[in-house]
Amino acid sequence: MLPLADRPGWKAAGEVGLLTRSAWEQALCHLARSDEETCHLELSAVTFVDVAGVSALAMTAQGLPHGRRIVIEEPPATLRRVLDLFWPDLLTVEVMGR
Repeated sequence: MLPLADRPGWKAAGEVGLLTRSAWEQALCHLARSDEETCHLELSAVTFVDVAGVSALAMTAQGLPHGRRIVIEEPPATLRRVLDLFWPDLLTVEVMGR
C-alpha cells in the first residue's frame, strides 16, 4: 500500500487475502485515524479481496465518526458485491467505478 499523492488515502495492488491481511488492516487503521472527512482507497490494481478483507473494510467504516467516509475507487467487482450483500446500508463507504 502506498499513500496517494493527490488526495488523502492509499493505493493498493495485488490481492487482499490471508497473506496480505495485516498490511490491509494496517492501512485501514491509518484511514480511520486520519482527520480527513473523506479518505480514498484506490484499488484499480487489486485483483481480489476476500470476505475477511471486505469485512475489515466494513468494520472500519462502521467505526468512523459521523460525517467521515471512505471512497473506494475502481475495486474488484467482488468487493462491491460482498458489500452490497452483507452491508447494503453502509453509508460511510462510497464505491466508484467497476
